[in-house]
Amino acid sequence: MTVTLLLPTVLAKLADGQEIEAQGETVGEVIADVATRFPALAPRLRDEAGNPYPFVTFYLNDEDIRFNGGFAARVADGDEVTVVPAIAGG
Repeated sequence: MTVTLLLPTVLAKLADGQEIEAQGETVGEVIADVATRFPALAPRLRDEAGNPYPFVTFYLNDEDIRFNGGFAARVADGDEVTVVPAIAGG
């Protein structure tokens, strides 16, 4: 399946831009595909074991994947996965 991964500006500089076409059957496979192609981006998306960080939220077509199976959530051709890192400050 071809999926579009949408990155925030802060992460886009580590890849080819804010929109990346990726392959996979699940969100985890899509993230693994992107992590392999853009090694500098990989540690910003998942931990060493390949699991999502609790402070990075992934949306599959505007739905939080934490409520849809996490990285095991199935994707379909044309879906969009959006990455939203936590922002701290005050």
